[in-house]
Amino acid sequence: MARRPVAWVAAIVLIAEALGIAFLNWFLGLVVDHQEMSLAGLDPRAMSVGAWVAGGVFGLYLVLGAVVLLRAAITDRAPGGFGRILLVSVAVVHALLGAFAIGLVGWPAFVAMMVVLGLVVLSLVAYDRRENGPVDGRPGPPAPPSGPASSPEPTTP
Repeated sequence: MARRPVAWVAAIVLIAEALGIAFLNWFLGLVVDHQEMSLAGLDPRAMSVGAWVAGGVFGLYLVLGAVVLLRAAITDRAPGGFGRILLVSVAVVHALLGAFAIGLVGWPAFVAMMVVLGLVVLSLVAYDRRENGPVDGRPGPPAPPSGPASSPEPTTP
């Protein structure tokens, strides 16, 4: 199955997106700082530092999602509870960003967000926990008998 390559590609895309978000917020912080722009009387320095911190936090969030996907790709096992929750939240964030991107940036940005959303969701769905054996140490359902079924009554000729 192609779940390992999908997880690899999704992780690489999330890392590239994290770097892009961090760079964009760094650049916007520099623009605000150099132009001494203010919004409703806020200190321009506080606004630029806020942009840098927001870019760093969002970038780390995306990198953490990429690490979960990389771990899943390397071990070929489904992410645990925290990893699944993190990847679901990454998918939801990309769905919301895609919805906002239509009006603010345009259709190409929407398509890019939907591609990342599709990669993350496909990675989540491809790693079905039932394939990997028992979950949380509990035994799975009993296996059906492998031999021919014996009938309770003998057949007479």
